[in-house]
Amino acid sequence: MENSKTSDKLSAFLESGIYRFENSNVVFIDPVRMLNRSYTRFRFSPSAYYSRFFDSKETIETSNSKKRKRKEKKVPHDLNEREQAATLRHQQVRPMLLKAHDFLMEATDLLAIMKGLRGDSNICSSTESSEHHSFIELGKVWQAPLYEIILKAAWKGLERVVPVFNNLVVNEASDDMEAEFLNKKYILPRESCFYMSDLGQIHNLIHECNAGFNLIVIDPPWENGSARQKLRYPTLPNWYFLSLPIKQLAHPDGALVALWMTNREKLHNFVQKELFPSWGVSHEATYYWLKVKADGSLISDLDLFHHRPYECLLLGYFHGQGTNSKQPPRLRPIKHDQIIISIPGEYSRKPPIGGKFVLTWH
Repeated sequence: MENSKTSDKLSAFLESGIYRFENSNVVFIDPVRMLNRSYTRFRFSPSAYYSRFFDSKETIETSNSKKRKRKEKKVPHDLNEREQAATLRHQQVRPMLLKAHDFLMEATDLLAIMKGLRGDSNICSSTESSEHHSFIELGKVWQAPLYEIILKAAWKGLERVVPVFNNLVVNEASDDMEAEFLNKKYILPRESCFYMSDLGQIHNLIHECNAGFNLIVIDPPWENGSARQKLRYPTLPNWYFLSLPIKQLAHPDGALVALWMTNREKLHNFVQKELFPSWGVSHEATYYWLKVKADGSLISDLDLFHHRPYECLLLGYFHGQGTNSKQPPRLRPIKHDQIIISIPGEYSRKPPIGGKFVLTWH
């Protein structure tokens, strides 16, 4: 019977990309399989997504060398008030995260599959291995309004040319759509759209999407010394996000807001005391993303003060008025302290959560 349950869980994982540990608040996910559920004719390349943490012996030795140096910085000798609060917050969630990691390490069937996720021969590549354009940089130049993207509906033999910036680019079809921009090829999943713009222009998106959104996932470019050091992307001051028009973006019946967070205590205080109140969002639960390598080990020591191997996802509700103001809709309660385990992709890329957190009503 136990072998049958294990086989059923593995089969479900290979199909959905989600492995659920029994009687727990923990799931392991394969973002590649989850993303590929959005495509019909194309598949996301595992080797393109998993660019890190499938280490060769040489890389592992380098990583261990860096870890030895970092271990001296686990806890600073003199903690200020914010650092003390951050340490207390970490100590509160630490046992839960360790238990979640134990679940993973005991699932030997899953661990065997994890080691081969990057080279899974059952999933074919749909993207070129060469680097793509930096849309952030292209969006800054004066020519940005002139850039166009070619949408190719291969099944109809039709092409459309539309602006790529400050414009809602839509694939309304039930099939994947190929696109070309500056001689690079891209794939738009079925029934999807994107709006590429500076955050200051987000109000234009409101006019493009009149119905509003039931789920709003936000991954802000928080001010972060590490991000600046690595020159991965530009960051913005915290106050900039106060002006995000959540009320206008949300569905009239309300919306679930999912906000990715770092572990900085200053940031947690800002979100709880200023950001969520300014958006009209009530904090309902906190989820945790625990990052592991292909062999199941954590990407860094759990207690490293500035490099902890997990991030927080704050979930809150924006309560809409609904179409019937006498009886506003009631939102489904959210489970607390859920843990998502996965192997990270490229730097700062978050796992897909849209399919897991669907807004429903009582």
